[in-house]
Amino acid sequence: MRLGVNVPNFGPGTDPGTLRRWALTVEGLGYDLLMVSDHVVITPDVAEKYPAPFYEPFTTLAWLAGVTTRIGLGTTVVVVPYRHPLLLARMAANLNDLSGGRLVLGVGVGWAEREFEALGVPHDQRGRLTDEHLAAMLDAWADERDYRSGGVPIWVGGSSDAALRRAARFGQAWHPLRHTVGWMRETLPRLAAFAGEQGRPTPALAPRIVLNITDEPMTGPDRRAGEGTLDQVMDDLEQLRLMGAESVLLDPFLGDPDQTLRPEGSWEMLAAVAGRRNAR
Repeated sequence: MRLGVNVPNFGPGTDPGTLRRWALTVEGLGYDLLMVSDHVVITPDVAEKYPAPFYEPFTTLAWLAGVTTRIGLGTTVVVVPYRHPLLLARMAANLNDLSGGRLVLGVGVGWAEREFEALGVPHDQRGRLTDEHLAAMLDAWADERDYRSGGVPIWVGGSSDAALRRAARFGQAWHPLRHTVGWMRETLPRLAAFAGEQGRPTPALAPRIVLNITDEPMTGPDRRAGEGTLDQVMDDLEQLRLMGAESVLLDPFLGDPDQTLRPEGSWEMLAAVAGRRNAR
């Protein structure tokens, strides 16, 4: 099972030097994948959670591809309706080609209404637009003379039935974000059923989970995967492996933008997980 890291490409502590240190730290610890988020216009609803500066994901990943050598690169998740599908197909295919086939394209429908408005994209049609755009991208990639995608894997985010159907139709993997282990285990049969309805194989499980290592155990049914003591986090990863997870993305950002000013705390948690993983 591959382990990856969601690197914050936003916030007051983020700049080119910090992004470079994140990439080298994560690759140096032996992680398999580095992924970043997507926003185009930092409207007030976005800024409340993810304040500027916000580094555009494809630009950021293209730069980080040049300062790393091995680690996979990806989006978690690119908001598909924000860009023309042929532009998105071109950027993803080119980045995959230039990085030596290291790209994973995590996709989603988005949520920030004011950002949709600023971009002139109808928020209430984002699900339909996402499906149409993904279909157009796959058609474009089928013409290898133009795009040379190299088979960019698509991870489809979301937890609704519409998202599960989208994952079954377009995804090599389903990419749920920050849920409990129990919820994911209970939801997998629905994903399999939707895939069966479409005559397609069930997508792999590739969740993004919280990384919040605590001194004392966390209990209760609402404890999300990746929260608690190091032993609890490692047990969550083992449970996900047994559930068939192909990849798991660790997300050490806990919601406070000022956390980006102190990345060392996140690196310590990631080092703890990597050390325990390597010791097994």
